[in-house]
Amino acid sequence: MKRRDLLALTVASASAHVLAPLSVFAQANYPDHPIKLIVPFSAGGVVDAVGRLWAEKIRTHLTTIVVENQGGAGGVIGAQEVARATPDGYTLLLGNTSTQVLNPVVMAKPPYDALKDFMPITIIAITATCIVVNAAVPVKTLKELIAYAKANPNKLSYGSAGAGTLTNLTGEMFKHLTGISDIVHVPYKGAGPGITDLVSGHIPMMTPNVTGQLLELHNAGKVRILAVTSPTRLKGAPEIPTAIEAGVPGMIAQLFNGLFAPVGTPKPIIDKIASATNTVMQDKDFQATLIKSGFEPVLDSNPDKARAFVAEEVERWPPVLKSAGMIK
Repeated sequence: MKRRDLLALTVASASAHVLAPLSVFAQANYPDHPIKLIVPFSAGGVVDAVGRLWAEKIRTHLTTIVVENQGGAGGVIGAQEVARATPDGYTLLLGNTSTQVLNPVVMAKPPYDALKDFMPITIIAITATCIVVNAAVPVKTLKELIAYAKANPNKLSYGSAGAGTLTNLTGEMFKHLTGISDIVHVPYKGAGPGITDLVSGHIPMMTPNVTGQLLELHNAGKVRILAVTSPTRLKGAPEIPTAIEAGVPGMIAQLFNGLFAPVGTPKPIIDKIASATNTVMQDKDFQATLIKSGFEPVLDSNPDKARAFVAEEVERWPPVLKSAGMIK
């Protein structure tokens, strides 16, 4: 062997022995600086609300979390950013039903594989979407809205958090199940801007996820939530009927929110985040805050359960999307 080849081999071998302990050291001392949590929707929406609640609580058990909103394309932009990030545990995604299930199904060429490009950490909470109208719309029940829409063709439009999101699916499902095809879809870069337009009267109707902010607007009479799309009434708003109770059988659309890391993130790091989150989830005050905000806390999640949950959702939703006419 030539001297220079032997020298190169020796350097490479030495480098490998140095880098391996450093990697283990980095994992053992994780986290030693703030973690970036990418929320793939604009501020003010349901995903943002869950992310900020978690970030506030987790810092005493893990580290400071910097929340970064990257809205657009129904959550695809933010999710893609995390899928391409260095898998070191310092860039996480607050993924949901839209980013991890619906977008990869409805898009012709999705920029990421929801099952292969991410490592699930935990599912934090589940909530429902809802059908809500501006206070000036002359209806007080879901049946009245259906009758109003049929009596006033081409007059209604509904806002969503973006094309391909669960909120978009909710609107299309409502149209499909009621036979009202002329309600125009108005996509936004997240629920926040849409809710602002709903309150101001720029759009008459919306199908957003239930949040504490939306419940406050409902209670203040600025908007009117006609029904929620969960199988049962929400603990945080038991007075609001489900869409099934209100006369639309099969109208179920729930949203999960969970933590995801880029594939390749070391398991000890994944487990550390999951363990810290589990501690937070057992906090009664945190549970009460989630419930008050319209969420149903998931108290027994972990990386394995989160992966199984997402896989089941990926299997479950395509038939629903086909029946709603969103995919062939």
